[in-house]
Amino acid sequence: MQVESEIQKQLEYIEKVKKINNNKNEKLKYSILTMGCQLNENDSEKLCGMIEKMGYKRTEDFNEADLTLFNTCCVRENAEDKLFGKLGELKRLKEKKGIIIAIGGCMMQEKHITSKIKESYPYTDIIFGTHTLHKFPEDLYKVLEEKRKLEDVLDIDGKVYEGLPIKRDSNIKASVTIMNGCNNFCSYCIVPYVRGRERSREPRAIIEEVEELSKQGYKEITLLGQNVNSYLRVEREKCIKFEEYEDINSFATLLRVINKIEGIERIRFVSPHPKDFTDDVIEAIADCEKVCKLVHLPLQSGNTKVLKEMNRKYTKEQYLKLVEKMKSKIPNLTLSTDIIVGFPGETDKEFEDTLDVVKKVKFEQVYMFIYSRRVGTPGNNMENQIPDEIKHKRFNKLKELVESQITENNQKYIGTIQKVLVEGTSKNNETMLTGRTDSNKVVVFEADKSLIGKVIELDIVSEHMWYLKGKINSKFGEIPDNVK
Repeated sequence: MQVESEIQKQLEYIEKVKKINNNKNEKLKYSILTMGCQLNENDSEKLCGMIEKMGYKRTEDFNEADLTLFNTCCVRENAEDKLFGKLGELKRLKEKKGIIIAIGGCMMQEKHITSKIKESYPYTDIIFGTHTLHKFPEDLYKVLEEKRKLEDVLDIDGKVYEGLPIKRDSNIKASVTIMNGCNNFCSYCIVPYVRGRERSREPRAIIEEVEELSKQGYKEITLLGQNVNSYLRVEREKCIKFEEYEDINSFATLLRVINKIEGIERIRFVSPHPKDFTDDVIEAIADCEKVCKLVHLPLQSGNTKVLKEMNRKYTKEQYLKLVEKMKSKIPNLTLSTDIIVGFPGETDKEFEDTLDVVKKVKFEQVYMFIYSRRVGTPGNNMENQIPDEIKHKRFNKLKELVESQITENNQKYIGTIQKVLVEGTSKNNETMLTGRTDSNKVVVFEADKSLIGKVIELDIVSEHMWYLKGKINSKFGEIPDNVK
């Protein structure tokens, strides 16, 4: 009831801000810059939903905005540099037209960052954290009405708030958060400190959201969480009772229920943790025809010693054994992964273990990162920090291996028929359409725009490193006359 009353209060603040803005007799605009992961993008969609309900229209031009919002990430150092650079640029606009500047997200949970903002960028109006996102209408109202600056950051784990307005970036694909926070405390990662401990959403709320997305015509959903395959684990351990719904009591059972929802044609999820990849999840992926067979399985390092120092809780051998089990049980499985290069103390020989895993697994996609020190994490205080020149040398070596494998992997697609969800026109060529395969490969092809939002079959005719080229399969249903 407390959660419901809080949401109702924020809906009332939305109306209050809307009334203030309506009295100004001008069309107000807002801009938003999102940094970081898909969870941040999902949070931004909620912020956009609330802001547009308050009477603002989105613009991509900061110079036009009356309200500028930053939704920040603190996983990489370059995000800080980007934020501070943008804040410096906005000083002129603040002086010229009095724009409202709001900063939220993970970075605002770090005290040294908020202190720097207040000291170096005192013209910032609102600072809010990951646990107070839902209160943005109230915070904005107070700034507008009381003409004061406001800091709204909580250090405790926030509740899961349902019922916020949301403005999605796509009308074909949508992300659905199933849990917040993380309990893993990897020694390089700041996320548990800024997003709090694991809290799962109620099964009913997730299913109702997906069912509503289906009614709206969405074809693909991505389930989001820092550790999705531990969904409901903490609640079971703490004996927290959610209302029983469709026999959902784990991530595997959640996948099976969503798989039955009519209209949804594809289900993806990020990010699972290898240590929690149980047999029932593997079986659910294999059994559920809508669950994509591309699985993101973060590696981070291929060396057991480095993995232990990262606090990853698995060895190189256990990771490879898990991969073999998944390949044996899931037909047409493909894998993507995350890898960190240059973790403190990593030797050349230990780095070679990472290359060895990459060679053996043959990942479909590899997201590569140079280790970035984060204040507040154990990794930041470790000795033997790797010099930047060595990090970059190793990164380039990994990049060269990965790109050679991409070219090799792409060859297996040529001459095959692939089901592709058509997402829209190509960013580089408006005469071409673009979509993705089950394995998340980008495919470009010539076709009528009426196919956008549909799953179609394409003959793959060539590969071009980062994308495939296709043409409509002659057996694919009814084809518009101009693309036959």
